[in-house]
Amino acid sequence: MTTLPRPTTELSADEARRIALRAQGFLGAPDRRSGVRGILRALGAVQLDTISVLARSHELVPYARLGAVGRGAVEDAYWTTGSRAPHAFEYWSHAACVLPVEEWPHFAFRRRAYRDRPLWNHELPDGAYDQVIKQLRAEGPLTATELGGAKRTSEWWDWSGTKIAVERALMEGEVVCVERRGWKRVYDLAERAIPEALLHDELDDTECLRRLVGLAGRSLGVGTRADIADYHRLKAEQVDAVIADSGLVPVTVEGWSKPAWADPAALAAPPRGRHRTTLLSPFDSLIWERARTERIFGFTHRLEAYVPKPKRVYGYFAMPVLAGGRLVGRVDPARAGRTLVAKQVTLEGRKAVPAVARALVEAAGWVDCTNVRVERVDAPELREPLVLELARALA
Repeated sequence: MTTLPRPTTELSADEARRIALRAQGFLGAPDRRSGVRGILRALGAVQLDTISVLARSHELVPYARLGAVGRGAVEDAYWTTGSRAPHAFEYWSHAACVLPVEEWPHFAFRRRAYRDRPLWNHELPDGAYDQVIKQLRAEGPLTATELGGAKRTSEWWDWSGTKIAVERALMEGEVVCVERRGWKRVYDLAERAIPEALLHDELDDTECLRRLVGLAGRSLGVGTRADIADYHRLKAEQVDAVIADSGLVPVTVEGWSKPAWADPAALAAPPRGRHRTTLLSPFDSLIWERARTERIFGFTHRLEAYVPKPKRVYGYFAMPVLAGGRLVGRVDPARAGRTLVAKQVTLEGRKAVPAVARALVEAAGWVDCTNVRVERVDAPELREPLVLELARALA
């Protein structure tokens, strides 16, 4: 590792937790004027996922911070259509993510790596790449289906030659996803979709990494090397090479066994303000790094959607409940008409009941449900108090 100055700041575990909450937009009054775009810029990346229970994850992320923001407003804030200037683009960061358009130059290192990649999982048919570029140039934004077909068979992995070509063009940076239409990517030429001032790969790999490490540190507030690396899925050695010049400062955190770095602006002003009470998407950047979630909140969290049903502990899409700056329970939700169904609820004690009820009622209103039904509570003695609290909140 790079030799770094000794930490001069010591943070308590509680201070680190509050710094992280503020950096992620959960402590203090939300900036409603900047809205969803402001959330995206502050987080630097919002993960996409195909699962939709209450809503898709990229909708749940701004909802968790801003409250009942219109779902149409969320899509409008991310994607560009027609002649409007783009606000964001989709690319591989922590996973497939919506990213602020200003970050396009920072991913030049990844685009170059894809261009230099000798082997791919799918063979590219002769002429397919040039045909995709030619068609997009002539016809404008198109889905893979409109380009000639996304799949050869009904199998999800059996991509057509067109799909292989356009996805490779996306990873290499010649094509960009400008919106999702019915969850299908809509592709356009990067030269048309990305502002001219940003459409370049002039930053060398070191500068790309330096900027991304600094941005990740600011979005986290405070984090270990592993936390910072995971944010945009960088390698540990890539972080080590640039962190001394990233603008982050080394700190020690009570109870953390590994060195940590913090955003100096986060250290300059004590984190104060009102806490959000809300359901969190399992893909929310506050909790997407599992070891960090356990370290900061003492809360074990994992997505069980891909776990066989008999082996699930908390449910298919268990959503952690944030209240008072703590993770106080989990809810596995579903919808039945205009009823939000809490299929399984796990509570961190009786004190969590009012907060979980409040989070459920607010989420129900956001997705246009007028009732909440509880099916199972892991601690049976807490079921009746939760049902009563819900009835009061809905009255």
